[in-house]
This record gives sequence, structure tokens and C-alpha cells, in this order.
Amino acid sequence: MKKCLVLSVGLMMIAVQGMAQTGYRLPPPEVVEIIDATPEPGVNFSPNGEWMVFVERDAMPGIEDLARRMLQLAGTRIDPVANSDFRTDFFRGVSLQRRGDNRQMKLIARGDNAKVSGMAWSHDSRHFGWTQVTDQGTELWVVDVTKDLQPKRLTDRLSTVIGFWDFTPDGNHVVCTLVPKNRGAEPERPLKPVGPNIQESIGNTSPVRTYQDLLENPYDEELFEHYATTQLAKISVKGEVAVMGEPGMYSNATPSPNGQFLLVSQIKRPFSYLHPYSSFPSEMNVWTIEGNKVVTVAEIPLAENIPIEGVRLGPRSIRWSHNDPARLMWYEALDGGDPKNKVPYRDRLMVWDAPFSEGAKEVLKTEHRAMGLSFFTTPGLVASTDMDRDRRWLRTQMVQLNDPSVAPVILDDRSMRDRYADPGRMVSRSEATGHSLVRQDGDWVYLVGAGASPSGDRPFLDRRHLVTQQTERLWQSREGALESVAQILNSSANSKPQVIIRRESPTDPPNYFLVDLEAGNEASLTQFGDPTPQIRGIRKELVKYNRADGVPLSATLYLPADYQPGTRLPLMIWAYPLEFSDAATAGQVSASPNQFIRMTGLSHLALLTQGYAIMDNATMPVIGDPETMNDTFIEQIVGAAQAAIDKAVELGVADRDRVCVGGHSYGGFMTANLMAHCDLFRAGVARSGAYNRTLTPFGFQSERRPFWEAKDVYMNISPFTHADKIKRPLLLIHGENDNNSGTFPIQSQRLYQAIKGNGGTVRLVMLPHESHGYRARESVLHAHAETIEWLNRYVRDVETSESSTSATNQ
Repeated sequence: MKKCLVLSVGLMMIAVQGMAQTGYRLPPPEVVEIIDATPEPGVNFSPNGEWMVFVERDAMPGIEDLARRMLQLAGTRIDPVANSDFRTDFFRGVSLQRRGDNRQMKLIARGDNAKVSGMAWSHDSRHFGWTQVTDQGTELWVVDVTKDLQPKRLTDRLSTVIGFWDFTPDGNHVVCTLVPKNRGAEPERPLKPVGPNIQESIGNTSPVRTYQDLLENPYDEELFEHYATTQLAKISVKGEVAVMGEPGMYSNATPSPNGQFLLVSQIKRPFSYLHPYSSFPSEMNVWTIEGNKVVTVAEIPLAENIPIEGVRLGPRSIRWSHNDPARLMWYEALDGGDPKNKVPYRDRLMVWDAPFSEGAKEVLKTEHRAMGLSFFTTPGLVASTDMDRDRRWLRTQMVQLNDPSVAPVILDDRSMRDRYADPGRMVSRSEATGHSLVRQDGDWVYLVGAGASPSGDRPFLDRRHLVTQQTERLWQSREGALESVAQILNSSANSKPQVIIRRESPTDPPNYFLVDLEAGNEASLTQFGDPTPQIRGIRKELVKYNRADGVPLSATLYLPADYQPGTRLPLMIWAYPLEFSDAATAGQVSASPNQFIRMTGLSHLALLTQGYAIMDNATMPVIGDPETMNDTFIEQIVGAAQAAIDKAVELGVADRDRVCVGGHSYGGFMTANLMAHCDLFRAGVARSGAYNRTLTPFGFQSERRPFWEAKDVYMNISPFTHADKIKRPLLLIHGENDNNSGTFPIQSQRLYQAIKGNGGTVRLVMLPHESHGYRARESVLHAHAETIEWLNRYVRDVETSESSTSATNQ
């Protein structure tokens, strides 16, 4: 009897221990305190820079926010209560302050438990609007900052499932999509299927990326159409509603610069079970601003039969020209949409002027794939960017579309990965039309850039003369800090402008300053405090080293606050592979040693509190011909990992026998491959990765070849194929609702089964309701707890000769 009792008690203890493992867990208290810290407010400046909106938010939402009912349809996630896309992060408080006035006016108090989901300024800076989610739907509010600052609710029927809201050029109205008044109840799910779900393809070549949350049956179609159908409306800031047209599946309606027309985009049936709604058939029409149809611009078919990295045939990227009163523009492919076709020109740019009685005309051909336009103040003058896919090369030219005799002027011509040669982007500002134009003072334009250099980023502000192409540096981030231009205020061709600067350092949180570059003085605009002063002692250093083949590499080395020189610590290498065409650009530094040190959300820097050294953002370049670079993916990442470890050991901060590796998404894929193909690491942490590349058969990341053209490559770089080689401990974490292309939750589940079946040491953590990145407090803290416990067990607390020596020295 005693034996039975002892056995029963033992089984109960095992059961209780098992149950304890099923709940959410917490990491050490010092980690909880840091991750829970309330972040400093965000700042949203009005277009004229006169007003600042301060937005408060929680560190993380609760799991209950993620567990709300959600519809996963047509590649999107719908909140059926809010009639919006599904959101988990909300602003909790909103305050308004005039620049130069210390008084803050509360629009929404943090204690009101409000859920603010979006916000925008009118182009003239007179009105500020925001959306607020309630238990009944989504409300749209607006406040006139020039008058009494009394918020006014314009509607409680806003729908942003695929819809939108935006101010009109006059600044006194909002064009938006509303829930139709007669929409009716949500369609009921059939109690039994009406028949099988069938798909058929007869000879169509359609290499589709692996999307998720797609339609699966006729009921899904009906449900998607129910929530995607809206009523287009124009609402005055006084709350007067004017509906336009009949209900439809409207995805956008953009006013023309002269305010007389709307470019209306509307999704049409038939739907697809292989594509997200952004690829569904659609119709583009021009309406009057009152809502009367003027002309059909294009009837766009389903985006299928498109080659890998190709584009659709016919009009694409249809938009208004920003520097003409009412001119439509769009691109058309001249290479059949296939980047492999050899042609003298890839694309052409078409324009169509109001009143749209004459046909569209061609105004520009691009040698390579057209990437976009920026608009100068002169009508017809644009900056056109195209990309050479084969060389990974960007070129931007200034072109006068209204006069073909004017020769184009090259503004930028470089490798798209060449950060050191990046001249910066031209600064734009909202004009009276509500559209943005390049900011100009006469022939001078302004450029802001990251200022990448071998010593790290030093952002800058330049101005360039469009005629002479002379460039003048007006300002650059100081040494020892990371500064950037948030906004340009007063400027002229004869003097340096006033600017708003965002400044931070490793120990100082970001704050904003008004800087007069001509007078050389500045004034503080914000005084945000440090949300986590307990981590200020952490040490940070940019380190550079070489791969065995000579490729220059870099990483940011972090050391714990209590680090004693000469101590060799367990080392975490955290990385994400990137593709490059040449070693020169692959070796460029892509970080700043002066960035404010933060530990928020899933930050792996939390390991610093547990005594680890961290090589963060350790460069893992994959270099070669874009068509074949993945042929040597394994060799290149193993070489980069070896070099990173060697550098940390050389610096005297790392114990070579206690090194772990981690990464998220493609970094998780990298981690699993390193665990399979080398013995450099005692353990690994792979989050939300894709581990079986046969499940992404039409390409991944920058891989252009489908599986059937490169079977050996797909198999060789799939960790699943080599699961029998993963013998050292690997922790897999994945969100159960991951909707990122390619990283299906089954990727982690099947890798876990494969490693387990082959006798490896592996743990799988599936987080309920989480997507590709984890948001809920419960999920984030649990992921920290799992990571810390796993690495402490298999890395930090493992006895080695170096760890024994370090312990003795301490």
C-alpha cells in the first residue's frame, strides 16, 4: 500500500511540475523591471513645426488585447468590432503643445483608457485628427489648433479594414471610408459545407510567394466582402457628412492637387485563394470631388502570372503628379514584366491630363526598373529613380517631363548597398495642394542622410544647387552623440535654416532641440527622462574585424554594467544575414556607437543583466552574383561567425567555450544553419524562422531561383534537411499566428520534430495569439524567461577552464 501511495505522490508531483511549465513565466526581476518600464512619449510635429503632439503608450499590450476576435482573410487581419485592421498597440494619451509654450493641453488623458490607433495633421497645420477604437467601432476626431482646441467627433462609423482617411487640400474636410448604414449583420457561417473547395489551373505559370491568412472557401469570400465594403464620404471639420457614390470595396481615394478630382481605387471580384487582397482585381476611376464618376483610368486584373521579382503588365503605381493641377501618372512595363528579358528599356512613364478627353502620352523611358518619383516645384520637373536588378544599382535623374530636349541630370548613381556613398534623400514638405514637393529655396534643395562611415553613422544636412550641382554641408551630427534632422523650419537661399534636431547618446534618451544653424544657437524643446537608469553602466563599443577571406566585418560589442576588465564572459552573437554584390559594400559599418542603449520588448540585450557579453548586429554578409550567392551561404555565415568569436576572444571579453548564437526571422534561419554546420556554439536561440526552404519554393529573401531550378541549394541551406546534425541545444520560439511570408508556424514545429526524432536537444515554445514579432507582455516576458533559462543551463553555467579562471579572478 505504501509503495502505491509513494508512486501516486510521485506521479502527482510530476503532474504538478508539468502543469507549472504550461503557464506564462517571468524572467529574473531585474529583467521584468527593465522591460516593463514606461517608454518616453513619442512626438509628432505639425507640418509647419509650430505644434508638437505628445503621444503616450504602454510598454506592451496585455495578452487580452491579442486574444480579441480576429478575422484572418485575404492576407489581412480584421478587427470586426472596430471595423479596422487588427491592432494590438494603441496610444493611451495625447497632448498638444505649441512650440515655445510650456503649457500642454490634454486631448486624451492616459487614465481615460482610450485606444488611439492613428493620427494625422492637415497640410496647413490648422487641424489635427486621430482615430479612436471603442467597443462599438472606430471614431474619427479632429481639433482646430487655431481656435478653442475643443476636440470634435466627426463620425463613429469609420472603417479602415482596407479603407483610409485623409484631409483634403483645403484642410477643411476629410475624405474617408465609412461603414455603410444598411450593411446588416455579419454573414453566418454555414453549419455544414456546401461542397468541396476546389482550385484549378490549366497551363498558367504563376510563381507565388508563400502568403498567409488567405481566403479558403466561399464563406471567407462573403465575410471579407462584408467587412471590406464601405461608403466613401467627405466630412467637413464641422461634422457635415456628404456620401459619395455607392458602397464598394474602396481602398483609396486621393484628391488631385487642384482639389477638383478624386482618384478612386476599388477592389473587384473574382477573389483569389492564392493572393492577398492587394493583388485582387481592381478598378481605378477619376471622380469629381463631389463624387461623380468622370472616367475609368484602368481595369487591373488579378496579379498572377508575374515572374519572380517581376511586375504586372499594364498600368501600375497610378497616382497624381504632385506639381501639376490634375495630371495622372503611371508606369508600364516594356519587358513583359520579366526582369530576365533583355531589352533597352524596362519601363515607360505615362501621363494623362485633365479633362481626360485626349489619350495618355509617354513622357519617359527608364533603362532599368522604375522605382519612384520625387516632385520639384517646377511643373513637370521630377527626380526619377530606377534600379538595375542585376548589379543591385540605383540611379536617380532629374528629368523635365514637359520638355524632352532638356538633358537629364544624374543626382545619384551607386550600389544600393553602398551606404558610404549615399548622398541622402531630398527633403519634402506639404504644399497648399496637400501634396508633397521637394523643399526648395530657389535652385537649392536639401538632403538628409545617415552619414554612414567606418566609425559609424553621423547624420547630416546638405543643400545642393540643382543647376551647378554644388553641394554644401550645413550641419552634421556631433561626435559622441547621434543626432538627426527631424524637420526644417525657416529657410532661404541666402542663409542657413532653422531645424529641429533629435539628439541621443548611449546614456541620454532622445530629446528634441530647436537649432538655428545661421546664428549657431539652440533651445531645448523636450526634456524626457531616462526610463531605465539602472542600465546606464552598460558599456558599448563598435568593433571591426575581418573574415578569413578578407571581407571586413563589424559588430556592436556590449558588456554588462559590472564588467571587470580581464574577465572572460559567456558570449551571445546576435545577427541577421544580408546579401551583397561585392566585399567593399559588405564591409561597411551600418550602426552607430552613440545610439541610446535600450532594452524594450524582445531585446536580446536583456542577457547583459545575466552576465553575458553580446556581439550585436554582427555582420553576416552573403556576397556574390545575385543569381548564385546562396550557393555558398553556409560557408559564408560560418566564416563570419568564426571571425566574430575570434575578435571577442582577442579582446579578452569572451570565453571561446561558452558562446551562443541567436536571431529572429532570417536570423533564426541563420542560427539553425550555424547549429547544423559548425561546432562553434554551445547553444542557439532561433525565433520565428523558416527552416524548410521547399515550403518557400518560389524564392525567399533575395533568392531569385525557384526550387526546381536550384534543388540542391534549397535542400542544402534548409536546416530541416540537416536536423540530424543539430546535436547541441537549440531553443525554438514561434508565434502561433505568424503571418509573415514563408515563416509558417509549422516551420518550427517540423524542425522540432526532426531534431527530437534524431536525438538532439531541442525545446519548442509556441506563443498563443502572437504573430511574427511578439507583442503581449505575457509572451515577451515568457520568451525572455525561456531564453535566459536555456542559455544559462547550456552556456553560462557550464564549467570551462576559462570560466573557472574568471571565477577565481573575481
